[in-house]
Amino acid sequence: MGTLTVVCVVALLIRRAASVVEQRARVQVRELTAALEQARAESRRVRTFGKLGRSLDLDDVIALVLETAAALRGADASLVSLRTRTGEDVVAAFGLSPEEAERQCVPAAEDGHACSVAVSYQYAEGEVETNPGPVRGGVAVPLPGELEPVGVLAVFNRKTAFAFDEATISELEALAGRAGPAIENARRFRDAKELADVDALTGLHNRRYFHETLAREIARARRYRRTLALVLLDLDDFKGVNDRIGHLAGDEVLAEIGERMRSVVRSADIACRIGGEEFAVLLPESSLEDAEHLGERLAAAVADGPIGDVGELSLSGGITDLRPDDDRTSLFQRADDALYRAKANGKSRAHVA
Repeated sequence: MGTLTVVCVVALLIRRAASVVEQRARVQVRELTAALEQARAESRRVRTFGKLGRSLDLDDVIALVLETAAALRGADASLVSLRTRTGEDVVAAFGLSPEEAERQCVPAAEDGHACSVAVSYQYAEGEVETNPGPVRGGVAVPLPGELEPVGVLAVFNRKTAFAFDEATISELEALAGRAGPAIENARRFRDAKELADVDALTGLHNRRYFHETLAREIARARRYRRTLALVLLDLDDFKGVNDRIGHLAGDEVLAEIGERMRSVVRSADIACRIGGEEFAVLLPESSLEDAEHLGERLAAAVADGPIGDVGELSLSGGITDLRPDDDRTSLFQRADDALYRAKANGKSRAHVA
């Protein structure tokens, strides 16, 4: 019996020792798993911050910020709200419908820290919830800029109103801290690029932008089998205007022409100044008839009342559309030939090629 008792005690001790070793192993596995996950998260954050620092495309920066925020623990959706110079907010969202994005735009606290919001839903008697996953709560943080916040970054969840712990909020604030300057830099780059594409005198696009866009729109029209029309315009007898009133006053006339043209063209049309008193309008997904109507409206707008001390001015135009064998040179040349014929036939008219 004594021997049996000793054997049982030894076996029990062995089992207990094995259990302790197993528990320690489990703890070590959990610790290693947590450490590995933390390392992976830190690696992802470093890569994200690196991409934010390198990108100058505003759309790419916003998309990266939204995807990264939506991947935070407890987040089902994300939203960026940017302030514009006019005071309006531009909103982009990930995982939210347009209606939700408009409804869930949450401002960050004035002191610059995170602001949590809980959402509750009340239903009338007998009414049931039809949306299986409405937004229950969110956290918003400011996007810091050089002088003031450029907007707000927010994350939302659909499970519970209070799903974001301090660690997640800290990650969101760290992301916002990098995203704000990246968005500001991308905005500056976009503004500078837009200025480089714009004719400073008339506010229309410049010659370089016209030829780049002409090639791009021809390629797009061919790829998707779309129509494309082109209108070339020239102010009649403008050399005499410059000789009579001087080039500075002539510049004021051109600025007024640009303003009148902008009041007529559609948002989809691409109006450009391609020379001294020469203009062009590209009409994507438009027919030759559409271009004729636009030419008439432009001529009427320019002739609508005197301009400064010059009096009334008129336009001559050349109009054409894209043909199967066209490249940008042949399309432009055909419109230019039509413009020349309009000039030769008495000016103040448009010729359709």
